[in-house]
Amino acid sequence: MLLPTLLVLVGVVVAFLILARFWTEWLWFDQVGYSEVIRTEWVTRALMFVAGGVIMGGAIWLNLYLAYRHRPMYVPTTQQQQDLDRYREAFEPLRRIAFIGGPILAGFFAGSAASTQWQTALLALNGQEWGTTDPQFGIDLSFYMFTLPFLRFIVSFLMTTTFFCAVAAVFTHYLYGALQPMGRGEKISRPARIHVAILAAVFTLLIAINYWLDRYSLLSNDGDRFSGASYTDINAVLPAKAILAVIGVFVAVLFIYTGVRGNWRLPAVGVSLMVVSAILVGGIYPAIIQGVRVGPNEQALEATYIQRNIDATREAYGLTDVQVQPYSAETVAEAGALRADAESTASIRLLDPQEVSPTFRQLQQNKQYYNFPATLSVDRYTIDGQSQDTVIAVRDLDLAGAGQSNWVNDHTVFTHGFGVVAAYGNTVTSDGRPAFFESGIPSTGIFGDSYEPRIYFSPNSPEYSIVGAPEGTPPWELDFPDDSAPNGQVNNTFTGDGGPSIGNIWNQALYAARFGSEQILFSDRVTSESQILYNRDPLERVARVAPFLTLEGSTYPAVVDTDDDGMKEVVWVVDAYTTSNEYPYSARQELESAITDSLTDSGEVPVAALPDYINYIRNSVKAVVDAYDGSVTLYAWDPEDPILATWDAIFPGKIQPISEISGDLMSHLRYPEDMFKVQRELLTQYHVTDAESFFTTADFWRVPNDPTSDAEVPQPPYYLTLALPEQDQASFSLTTSFIVDDDTRNVLTGFLAVNAEPGNTPGEVAEDYGTLTLLELPRDETVPGPGQVQGNFDSDAAAANELNILGRGGSEVIQGNLLTLPVGGGVLYVQPVYVQSSGGTQYPLLRRVLVAFGDEVGFAQTLDQALDQVFEGDSGANAGDADVDPVPDEGTGTGGGDGTETPDVDAQQRLNDALAAAGAALTASDEALASGDWTAYGEAQTQLEEAIADAMAAEQELAGAAPADEGATEEPTDTATTG
Repeated sequence: MLLPTLLVLVGVVVAFLILARFWTEWLWFDQVGYSEVIRTEWVTRALMFVAGGVIMGGAIWLNLYLAYRHRPMYVPTTQQQQDLDRYREAFEPLRRIAFIGGPILAGFFAGSAASTQWQTALLALNGQEWGTTDPQFGIDLSFYMFTLPFLRFIVSFLMTTTFFCAVAAVFTHYLYGALQPMGRGEKISRPARIHVAILAAVFTLLIAINYWLDRYSLLSNDGDRFSGASYTDINAVLPAKAILAVIGVFVAVLFIYTGVRGNWRLPAVGVSLMVVSAILVGGIYPAIIQGVRVGPNEQALEATYIQRNIDATREAYGLTDVQVQPYSAETVAEAGALRADAESTASIRLLDPQEVSPTFRQLQQNKQYYNFPATLSVDRYTIDGQSQDTVIAVRDLDLAGAGQSNWVNDHTVFTHGFGVVAAYGNTVTSDGRPAFFESGIPSTGIFGDSYEPRIYFSPNSPEYSIVGAPEGTPPWELDFPDDSAPNGQVNNTFTGDGGPSIGNIWNQALYAARFGSEQILFSDRVTSESQILYNRDPLERVARVAPFLTLEGSTYPAVVDTDDDGMKEVVWVVDAYTTSNEYPYSARQELESAITDSLTDSGEVPVAALPDYINYIRNSVKAVVDAYDGSVTLYAWDPEDPILATWDAIFPGKIQPISEISGDLMSHLRYPEDMFKVQRELLTQYHVTDAESFFTTADFWRVPNDPTSDAEVPQPPYYLTLALPEQDQASFSLTTSFIVDDDTRNVLTGFLAVNAEPGNTPGEVAEDYGTLTLLELPRDETVPGPGQVQGNFDSDAAAANELNILGRGGSEVIQGNLLTLPVGGGVLYVQPVYVQSSGGTQYPLLRRVLVAFGDEVGFAQTLDQALDQVFEGDSGANAGDADVDPVPDEGTGTGGGDGTETPDVDAQQRLNDALAAAGAALTASDEALASGDWTAYGEAQTQLEEAIADAMAAEQELAGAAPADEGATEEPTDTATTG
């Protein structure tokens, strides 16, 4: 009895673990308010599994049963049958198991495969009208987007089922003597003949249906030059598919005839006809048409179909309303050229969100169990009545820095991060640190205590936390450090509704099994009021409640009033897309390749799970996840999208109308990066709207590689506030540039910007939001591209000398993002330059700014000074750092904050003077070396050594006032603000 008992116990344990998984899934979806989503998915999957399993398993069982039932009663005595007798005798004891177990096993795998098509089935059954027809057949696009994929799946599934049924039937007939391919006499019995003929007829008929459906699938084929059906496809392949479909039906009839009459010659001829027709009509004839008719006249013959591809692609990717403007860029910098662009110049972002995370960490981490993401977010906030570009980050919880790890600390004490840190994007303090307008613990600044600072849900939250306690219980969740509080910290108890209850023993047992943590059952920290928080990454939460959406690779935080009640909260904004790979004639794009740039390639920005290829995309949903209680709200951002309308019909009430978006939340939404990157990749070719020009490919562009990256990857797009030429007002925009499609030349050909500002009116999107503006530069002008400008920066003598000096003495120079702006009648490039220690505590500080306009290069401590250098001493506009006080101010958050003194007031000036002297000494050394004056050369080298020593001393004095190392237990709590 031991073995059966063990098997029963193992079965009970496995069943409980499976139950725990499913039950806790239900509890989670029910708590977050999306139980209908998981219920619909499970029911649809179950129905698809049962249908697929029954069809496959039932069909195989039926064919095995019929083949066995109609086996010959008397098997001819032949050598072949005598050999088979041994196999029949061996197989007979296992026959019942094989005839039942085999179909069940096949049905399980078939049902599992069918269940993965649950979304395809729901779209086909609920598909909404598209309102647009294809250019070839005149059929509404909903047929291609919703119905055709499901029909292809059904036909493919039935063909697979028929094939396995035929294999099972033929094997059984052969084993039991109804089929004798060798020997004399009757080769096949009448029942076996009818059986096999019917299966062959069904399979051939399914092939014919497949040929017919191929006619419609031609419209989304990929060709050598463009996507969609070409001249050869329409005039040769399309009729060939129809002919092959008719032949398939005819051959199926011949198989039925053979089953009745017993003559196999006719279907044999029919099958041969199908094969020959497939070769001649389906292969050779289209090749002849392509080579003889199309090849010599390809540009003219393909024009109609290329135009279809252009029009469909621009429609499918939201490019129909791109505003193209010729832009004759000046390359000569003149005094006062930026006067008309004062608003754009004042908003130029100097903080590179990719580089300043270590600086945020050093200055605002506060404790080692807090952290910031590697790449920060760019947003905008209204400060003193003016919109300011902002670099913002959440002070997230990092258990790796929490010290000794144990279950109580990891899951009940360290449960959340605390507060946001935000800095002006267009200015820094006098010593190159971010100018914070929200900082410290507790938070001080423009938000102050008007928002909920506790971050329970974030990308780096622990796997699970147990929160909540009965009223009156002393809190044990660490809230924030406070030297004046007992034990040096303030504790808190979560009071929201953020996770399923584990206040009863049943739920505790389920979650103990799910997370493999018996402590959940026995800990005193698990009370009747406890909740368990898990699935805490905002991207994961949205992906689970909306599995039908494709998500942006990253999310960003915003401090907003979501219901206009005056109380702000931290939320995570997730952009979500509806995508498809079935849009007729639209160009197919590998999504992961299109959105890869120097940020995603480095791994600093995560990439969500993506479909392999798409040829249709819409930013149809804006999702918002509350950082305190994890609530997820989906807003229908593009209610006109037919795919979204279909999902809304499937899950009614789960996607909120855009009218529910508050004005404050609206002001922090933006045009998504991944959508823009896909569009810019398409516009490298599809800015050409004329079929004949498109055919030549002579005017194709490419996205420039990031000149600051060692890898050959595209430059990322940048969020900037700027006014384009002929625009009266600057707006928050997402921008990118284009260069010629030539590896040997880095010449600017275009500049693309999209209005990323939806306004601040509740429930109403600004009219200009999403407007794509493409500035096309004249083809006969040579305007430097980003790579060429970076080369100019690196080769500029004055800049190179000073950067070399800055990089000596244990320092490292970091060149930040290279921004491109169409201002001053030309193209302005701006690059911040950071300096950090090459070892020990490393955090970059902004020390210089590089500027280029045409071939002119400026290099100075501030952007304002660099602009004046380029534009003959007066750019005509003030940059955002024009009023930076050259003397560090203790109230700006630049002091040590840990007992160290503020740097000497003239340390920065002495550093500047020393660097200038070093540059002059280098120049003198070069001149003396060229003239052979070794005495002058020795004197210049001595001056250089003295200047470097002075620079290092001043640099060390400045660095000496930096906060203590971030790994220390006591961090600075600088909470002052600027601005």
